[in-house]
Amino acid sequence: MTVGDADRSTNIRYEADEKPPASLAFGLGLQLAILIAGGIVLTPAVVVRAAGGTEDYLSWAVFAAVVISGATTVLQAVRVGRLGAGYVLAMGTSGAFIAICVAALAKGGPAMLATLVVASALFQFALAARLSLFRRILTPTVAGTVIMLIPVTVMPIVFGLLEDVPESGPELGAPLSALATMAAIVGVALKATGALRLWAPVVGVAVGSTVAGFYGLYDVDRVAAASWIGLPDGSWPGLDLGFGPVFWALLPGFVFVTLVGAIETIGDAVAIQGVSWRRPRAADFRAVQGAVAADGIGNLLSGLAATVPNTTYSSSVAVTELTGVAARRVGVALGLVVIAAAFLPKALAVVLAIPGPVAAAYITVLLAMLFVLGMKIVVKDGVDYRKGLIAGVAFWAGVGFQNGLIFPEYFSEFAGGLLENGMTAGGLVAILMTLFVEMTTPRRRRIQVTSGVSSLPRIGAFLKAFASRGGWDDAMASRLDAAAEETLLALLRPGEGEGGEAKQQRRLMLTAYREGGGAVLEFVAAPGEENLQDRIALLGERAAEIPAESEMSLRLLRHLASSVHHQQYHDTDIVTVRVEAPAADRTGPA
Repeated sequence: MTVGDADRSTNIRYEADEKPPASLAFGLGLQLAILIAGGIVLTPAVVVRAAGGTEDYLSWAVFAAVVISGATTVLQAVRVGRLGAGYVLAMGTSGAFIAICVAALAKGGPAMLATLVVASALFQFALAARLSLFRRILTPTVAGTVIMLIPVTVMPIVFGLLEDVPESGPELGAPLSALATMAAIVGVALKATGALRLWAPVVGVAVGSTVAGFYGLYDVDRVAAASWIGLPDGSWPGLDLGFGPVFWALLPGFVFVTLVGAIETIGDAVAIQGVSWRRPRAADFRAVQGAVAADGIGNLLSGLAATVPNTTYSSSVAVTELTGVAARRVGVALGLVVIAAAFLPKALAVVLAIPGPVAAAYITVLLAMLFVLGMKIVVKDGVDYRKGLIAGVAFWAGVGFQNGLIFPEYFSEFAGGLLENGMTAGGLVAILMTLFVEMTTPRRRRIQVTSGVSSLPRIGAFLKAFASRGGWDDAMASRLDAAAEETLLALLRPGEGEGGEAKQQRRLMLTAYREGGGAVLEFVAAPGEENLQDRIALLGERAAEIPAESEMSLRLLRHLASSVHHQQYHDTDIVTVRVEAPAADRTGPA
């Protein structure tokens, strides 16, 4: 554990599975609810207003979005079976869906939106169930590029809200209220520290709304007319089951944006694990799968209710890290507070009354930070010339298609206008380029064996042939063989030793390929119970708790491999071991 890790671990007051006092959990839940309320309510408001929807439908869409966000937040915290992450992950309406939802409402109405969201949610369930299969395509480069394109796609709609004020209003009202909002958010975010910085969006909206109220732009009448407790004026619009041309034209875009939302959820699910335990742990991808599945439940419910789909909010990660309280109780309290707010029309009216220029300034700052987040994801993965080319070409292709600058006479009507959406177009380019790289890389060698010591001779012969093809000598072949043997022994379950295969048949697929000056061995097997990265980290700290034979394998593996990564899914264990070649033996055919 590094010094930084030690300092961070002492900040954790309550781990995920601990129980803080109910008053503390409720207080933090209320704080988080206030922080995310603007995003949950304003996103569907922006969509409905931009598409020219009715006030009744706006009331219904906001009510449904708030209830679903609260319910799925509770689901993320409590984790029912394979649904939910088991961590504090706030759920709310997704800004990534703004552009495509506006198109659905404008072309087919709320019932069409409902059908499209339901259909795309089914895709997300498939993704969550077999997440391990997409690991080579949904790379950080693809994910980061797509996230950077979200603001490119949404910004034209958001900027249109800057002039969404009554014609009889003062000319300076709109620009000054937007400027005040932006200045307050940026000023607090740049200069404040600690908890105050998290409140920058709330402070900015409050300041901007005050300025707007001075010019008569804040809809005070809406707030005054709203009841304290009640249900929305609108009603469920139903589903459009005609499956006409509009549905098929927009479905690919919805599926792709759902994929983007899943990528965002994956990132948040990994990040929340990093701030929820005193001792650093490797990311548990079973929790990540649960987070994506719960996100899918939220999208399915959003579709059935005909409102904007939801996703995880990263603000919950920041608050957890700041407060040191990662207990699941906080997530439950947060969800219950959000659900309760849905039945308080006056509270929702306070947010809905915010004028367009203030909402536009608020969302602009959030989208700007989203762009930076995407950029960080790309850079963090390490930018070589291949990844840089993929990110650069895909991003600018997305910008070009979004603005209708790339041969519009050919592409504007292609696949029902699919490429008119910059995020969809750029994402497809990134995925196609990534697939091309995968298909043209040196051939990966594979072997399938039974998970047991009796398979070691076959694995040794396989790795010797692989080393020979790669131009390595016997020393490298022996090193690969030893690393594979210790990895296999570390993965073995009780009863899978000598002769144990007859009792518990587990198939193991070993893939070997060259990367840089070394080799990568990838082991894919049925899931185990412990993470090898965590077990290796424990060596020397709690060695007495690790069986002697397992400890020996882990110590040898740590010595032989330059890195060991263990990704645990519900259906698959994937252990990736990198073995460096001796300095004099790092050149040779791929």
